[in-house]
Amino acid sequence: MQALRPRWALLGGLLLVLALVLAAYFVQKPATEADRSPIVIGLLHALSGPMAKSEAPLVAAVKMAVEELNAGGGLLGRRVELKIEDSRSDPRVAAAAAERLIGAERAVALFGCWSSTCRMAVRPVVETHRHLFFYPAAHEGMEQSAHIVYTGPTPNQQALPATDWAMRGFGRRVYLVGTDGLYQRRLGAVLRDFIQLGDGRLLGERYVPLGADDMGAVMADLRQLRPDVVLSAISGDSNHAFFDALVTAGLGDLPLLSLGAAEPEMKAFDGGRLGRHFSAWSYLQSQPGPANEAFLARLRRSQGEATQASDPAVSAYLGVLLWAAAVREVGSPQTDAVNTNVLHQSVIGPQGSAAVDSRSRHLWRQLRIAQVKPDGRLDEVFVLPRYIRPEPWPTFRSTEQWVAEMARIEVQH
Repeated sequence: MQALRPRWALLGGLLLVLALVLAAYFVQKPATEADRSPIVIGLLHALSGPMAKSEAPLVAAVKMAVEELNAGGGLLGRRVELKIEDSRSDPRVAAAAAERLIGAERAVALFGCWSSTCRMAVRPVVETHRHLFFYPAAHEGMEQSAHIVYTGPTPNQQALPATDWAMRGFGRRVYLVGTDGLYQRRLGAVLRDFIQLGDGRLLGERYVPLGADDMGAVMADLRQLRPDVVLSAISGDSNHAFFDALVTAGLGDLPLLSLGAAEPEMKAFDGGRLGRHFSAWSYLQSQPGPANEAFLARLRRSQGEATQASDPAVSAYLGVLLWAAAVREVGSPQTDAVNTNVLHQSVIGPQGSAAVDSRSRHLWRQLRIAQVKPDGRLDEVFVLPRYIRPEPWPTFRSTEQWVAEMARIEVQH
């Protein structure tokens, strides 16, 4: 009997090892299946409503970015799955969609929005969930969230140097028109200070409702004030009505700098009918060069030959690339880790590099100013040779003063 004990002990030991191996297998099996499941990301853009035409190129660019990731084997051996929600140009719809993407769809990162009101509606959602959101549009600055990466330009990267260029070239008597939104009114406050500091005069400013097609009051102002240059921060379909009104009023040769309409909108809304019409962006679809030509060829193979690219669309595309670079480097799509790592990322885009400024969570950007040609193409007339560091809070007022001014505008709006 005693001789059998070592054998039973050995058998018991073997059974224990086998049990541990089986337990490890069954514990690890669900994790292995999870590792092979798609990595879900969410997209929030207007597929309908007055901003749909402007936001369509951004949707196309993000779709292509995801297709390219999957064609290259996905991320970490997993397919990337894009869930798209229609914001319908309504910030409340966008906020609800963000909740749904984070909660029900388990998206590890969100991309999208155009207007500042959309971004501001989504911001508390991503902050509450300690999530990550990439915002691609030009905005007024005055904001820095630990859960947002801003890939579009701040005023010191677009509106301010472009306004300085326009005042030097056409004169310092300026008129400002924009969509009645928080971005435009906040930008107006920044431009008022900047124009005055540049020895200019802001003769008047007027804001029209989103989607408005009545530009009678704006034309009356222009006939009366006769400014040297008009700055336009009009968004979406109203650009078509604005361009139509200028031609009808016989003001088609009045110098106009558009800060809100990108190249696809110039083509769609016949912006080239105006004799001295300019736009300011980092990316120009019409810019020659092998990198941009290859980008456009891939975009049109992916999304159709009629697909147009814009600066905000490229900013949206770069957002996906920066997120993917962080995921690869971290070795996981886990949101907190990616959010920390993405601040140290840079990628190559169709017109140069895109690097995140870790101090401000915005991208360094270059400035190009282009004239709108009769066919709607943008023909570069000025390029700043250096990249501009983002300054979300314009330096000619203190942060405290800007906070108070922005709060006042928000209450009025």
